[in-house]
Amino acid sequence: MVEPKFAERTVINHKSYLKQGRLVTSPAINITESDVMTEDGSVIGYDYLVIATGHNDLFPKTRQEKLSHYQSEYEKIKSSGSVLIVGGGPSGVELAAEIAVDFPEKKVTLVHKGPRLLEFVGQKAADKASDWLESKKVEVILNQSVDLSSASDGNKIYRTSGGETIHADIHFLCVGKPLSSQWLNGTVLKDSLDGKGRVMVDEYLRIRGRSNVFAVGDITNIPEMKQGYIAETHANVVVKNIKVMMSGGKKKKMSTYKPGPELAIVSLGRKDSVAQFPFVTVVGCLPGLIKSKDLFVGKTRKARGLNPKLV
Repeated sequence: MVEPKFAERTVINHKSYLKQGRLVTSPAINITESDVMTEDGSVIGYDYLVIATGHNDLFPKTRQEKLSHYQSEYEKIKSSGSVLIVGGGPSGVELAAEIAVDFPEKKVTLVHKGPRLLEFVGQKAADKASDWLESKKVEVILNQSVDLSSASDGNKIYRTSGGETIHADIHFLCVGKPLSSQWLNGTVLKDSLDGKGRVMVDEYLRIRGRSNVFAVGDITNIPEMKQGYIAETHANVVVKNIKVMMSGGKKKKMSTYKPGPELAIVSLGRKDSVAQFPFVTVVGCLPGLIKSKDLFVGKTRKARGLNPKLV
């Protein structure tokens, strides 16, 4: 959103790397013991099934629509004098940092309803991120929510739950999206959800009570941080297990998943990051070398057999 051309490498068509098999771009609406039904009327049989639906995402679906969306958001940021960001999780903090670095002349306000930023990491990492943002003149307001409808009719004045008023030309909502699991209630997997809507899995990442249905990523009920690199680890375990099962291997040959040490890196602009490792938390350009320069895009493209640097 602050550098639209970067999206040319980040938005990848699945067809670019999924050379084998069939790609169906339609929401799944039902699952039976042997088939998946999609909204466009397709019925797809399965021997093994993986649920990886993550969170609901309202973003545009096609590559060109996404690129146009980022370009449009960039134009809004560029033409504004002040920006309001609602939500102090990783997305809100990273966006605030990007804007503060690339557009230092703009007034950036970040409002979070919790008592501290980045509640998914430790207090030390949250404090370091907050100090960094304030050093870049970002105003951080905690323990308050924002009534986004209060700025209707183009008056650009937003009111918070604490009675404060914030002037902003544009706003971005960076709050958590709901899990994309509600649709499973109408399927044979309806009894696999816990009270929070997460899919219950065993140590092999199979959905409990199922021998050939797996789940990976944010949708699982594993008590751990929900992050991209962890979802990739889930996927690697499931791929190994499906291969074992397809070759007729015994259960003892299957791989188990155990959550590892909790690592987190939140980028702060183009050069800095705050990183939480098991025994130390650091902020600045050193952890920034790990993530902020390329945001793991080259690594991700290379892992899918694509040129890391070119579209």
